[in-house]
Amino acid sequence: MEEIFSVFVQEAREQLTAMEDGLLRMEQGDSDADVLGAIFRAAHTIKGASGVVELHHIERFTHILENLLDRVRNNEVVVSSDMITLLLRGCDYMRGMLDVVEQGRVDEDPSLAGVGQELADGLRAFGNAGASAASVGQAPTAAENAAVIQPSANATASGCWHISIRFGRDVLKMGMDPLNFLHYLQQLGEIVHITTLFDTMPVLADFDPEVCYFGFEVRLRSAATQQDIENVFAFCRDDCDLHILAPDSTPADDLPLPPAQLPVPSAPEITSQDPLALQHEAAPAVQHPPTEGNAARKNVSHEKRGADTRLIRVQADKLDQLIDLVGELVIAGASASLLARKSGQPHLMEANSVLSRLVEDIRDSALQLRMVQIGETFNRFNRVVRDTSRELGKDIELVITGAETELDKSVVEKIGDPLMHLVRNAMDHGIEPAEVRLAAGKPARGRLELNAFHDSGSIIIEVLDDGGGINIERVEAKAIERGLIPAGHNLTDQDIVNLVFEAGFSTAESVSNLSGRGVGMDVVRRNIQALRGSVEVHTWPGQGSCFTIRLPLTLAIIDGFLTAVGPASYVIPLDSVVECLELKADDTRGHMLNLRGEVLPFIRLRDFFQISGSSSARENVVVITAGGAKAGIVVDQLLGEFQTVIKPLGQLFRHLRGIGGSTILGSGEVALILDVQALAQLAIQRESKSFSTEQHSSHSPQ
Repeated sequence: MEEIFSVFVQEAREQLTAMEDGLLRMEQGDSDADVLGAIFRAAHTIKGASGVVELHHIERFTHILENLLDRVRNNEVVVSSDMITLLLRGCDYMRGMLDVVEQGRVDEDPSLAGVGQELADGLRAFGNAGASAASVGQAPTAAENAAVIQPSANATASGCWHISIRFGRDVLKMGMDPLNFLHYLQQLGEIVHITTLFDTMPVLADFDPEVCYFGFEVRLRSAATQQDIENVFAFCRDDCDLHILAPDSTPADDLPLPPAQLPVPSAPEITSQDPLALQHEAAPAVQHPPTEGNAARKNVSHEKRGADTRLIRVQADKLDQLIDLVGELVIAGASASLLARKSGQPHLMEANSVLSRLVEDIRDSALQLRMVQIGETFNRFNRVVRDTSRELGKDIELVITGAETELDKSVVEKIGDPLMHLVRNAMDHGIEPAEVRLAAGKPARGRLELNAFHDSGSIIIEVLDDGGGINIERVEAKAIERGLIPAGHNLTDQDIVNLVFEAGFSTAESVSNLSGRGVGMDVVRRNIQALRGSVEVHTWPGQGSCFTIRLPLTLAIIDGFLTAVGPASYVIPLDSVVECLELKADDTRGHMLNLRGEVLPFIRLRDFFQISGSSSARENVVVITAGGAKAGIVVDQLLGEFQTVIKPLGQLFRHLRGIGGSTILGSGEVALILDVQALAQLAIQRESKSFSTEQHSSHSPQ
């Protein structure tokens, strides 16, 4: 049952997300009937699924919400902003109930009952449903509880859906009760006839009480669509054989029991002692000779089931274990490759080459399994922007681009909180109130953008607003006041703006007419750096600001370029490498290199990491790019490409600059992975300061 509830919670949350997205689209003026239909189907699916797993408190509340949506769908109720607000609150309440189920409690949480009752009353008021519906948190009335699978006595068998369902053998073992599916099916309309088939029933000696041997033939009079009927059996769809014939269609040979052979039942007796008794007749399956149409329809059915099962759910920890094993395979492959080269045997080297290629393919395929689109994370902010802008009394629109951009799931999971902080700060302190914007000649509605795209083997996420920008003078004054910079500093405007990431700005006092963007920004930067990423801000006074986050595509395995300085080995991410060249003294001036007429700042790793020993007679420069800027890294030897399994450094090394992690070489030695973003920025800043010092010296009086 725990597994069933886990699947239910996951599916229900996906449906709630679909409902929420549709409601927000409706509020923004999207009057497409398909949007409303998608919202209704999501609620309908949750209600049916909760009934199947016997979470009746969720089923009752969703039924009330569904009633309102149905009246909207039938043009009986006009949609309003207040109604959408209440429906969104209903989604939040249902999420709260799902959280309780996820904790292992299947009964309604008493602490949520009051909220649920208030929401239910509000939904009934909008839908004019009256007080006859069951109260949330209370036992259902006799009428609501009479979900008796009861064929109609006076109905005819014409004009009805014909549903043929054969349950899989393991349905009972999975904790599902086939009768619950029929209970919910009856909510879609009027069941005219039910026949139970026992065509797979074995002899008594072979009978297993945990195996399901039966199926149903059902006649249903309903205005529901075929998709609505299929949704009833969503939780057992992959473990059953389901056929549905539309009303008044020609009987098909592929149905085990043709509709024409179903007798019209007489009125059944339903005893009060057993209100949930199933009234039907039992009949054996009728065998039909195979026909061409029969085979064709069965092929279509099998193809559809195959398409439904192309997408499978895998637990995240299993994927993580797979990636760990692939990482160990990469390290073992590097060791085997080293031994093959040392042996000098052509056949062994050739076999190892094939093995290395296969390992690389396995690595890429395994990493691709963990790649997910960032759009799911971005779409969460539609609701955040709506609620926060209303709370602040501002009119703000959210524009999302690059939602299809993919990156590692572990990165997606951890980037949500920093993004949430940046988005809220942009709305609170970046975008001005409507009257201020109008006075400045801007439109009253503010604009907030979330952009994502790939760049040099990394993913870039931008949080861009068209607000008033960061007041550099006030940031500078506050930094001097807090002692973060001296009064006679020579920092550039960009250096001053970056001070918003300092912890000194994270006090309540900073929430003032100062931009306020420093509140908690040190936490944002620390969380992003923990993902081997970086964040920077650019601002344009009166026009807005842009926070740019650069993240690695994956935190597990990368292609690296192996270098050496003395006895130490260093790995540079291959996506950041532009070219390699020999360092010639004639082309250098200080720590700058003349690269075909272009000034290139560089860093000597030997000096930067204080490695003992003299420099190599022939030094090499690895030209890297990071964030659109180029820099050079001077090393002694270039050792070529190397599949790199990233091993995080411990807390002892968390303050190291220029190091992004470590890896294990085929020889068993440890190599450090360089943080090219930090090294490039350091090289550029050092040369900028050196240039500023030279300029100041040349203009000072002698």
